[in-house]
Amino acid sequence: MVGVELGKGRKLTDIVSSMAMIAEGVETTSAACELARKCHVDMPITTQMDAILCGRTSPRDAIRELMERELKAE
Repeated sequence: MVGVELGKGRKLTDIVSSMAMIAEGVETTSAACELARKCHVDMPITTQMDAILCGRTSPRDAIRELMERELKAE
């Protein structure tokens, strides 16, 4: 539900405040990104999701960034 609403352009704070349930991952995404940085692990999807949740990028720009990444063995 959170992802759909973010895609519609709603703000995370508005989405979460209107929910009766806990949105899994919203509170842990930034921690996962920090752990990945410390361990030198590339997590592009999680990084872009964190940027969306923190308001640093839009869902459209995050998708563009992911799709335009340089290809590499993963």
